[in-house]
Order: sequence, then C-alpha cells, then structure tokens
Amino acid sequence: MDFTVRREGVLVVRDESCIGRLGVLIVGTRGPAGPGEALVKIRGGSETYLAWSDAPLRKDTTVLIVESRGARTVDVIEWDAPADEIADGAG
Repeated sequence: MDFTVRREGVLVVRDESCIGRLGVLIVGTRGPAGPGEALVKIRGGSETYLAWSDAPLRKDTTVLIVESRGARTVDVIEWDAPADEIADGAG
C-alpha cells in the first residue's frame, strides 16, 4: 500500500510494499552520517533504495527493510538470513 506522508513540509509517496523485504547493501551505510544503497528483489525484478541505518553497515551486508521514508528511501537493520532466502526474493 502506498500513501502520502509529509517530510520537511513536502508531501512524498511512501511505498509500504518494500517493508519486510530483504536486501543486500551495494554501498555501505554511514549510520546517521549518511545512507548507503540496498538492492532489493521486488515486483518481479530488482530495485535499489537509499538505505539508512542507526549504525554503519558494510557493503554486502544482508538487511531487512523496517520502514519506508518515501522517495525510494528506507530504514534498514542488519539481518542474518540464509543465502537461499535472498536468492529466492523472500521477505
């Protein structure tokens, strides 16, 4: 489900379909200092999202999307998952 939220006075569309999905960081995060980039299997393909985390995470870390900030930006946490779950697009 997509809906609109207000961020810093601007309306953005929030994409809830990515919440709960697994991805892999293709660019590491810097915690509060800056986002990384996550590759997520979704909608029959793969899409990239700007990925924010509370603590820095390294490239190739498996992550779980826990929140959508809208505009293809998500909050992630590190996730320990079997490799076949990622390959099958589970999440």
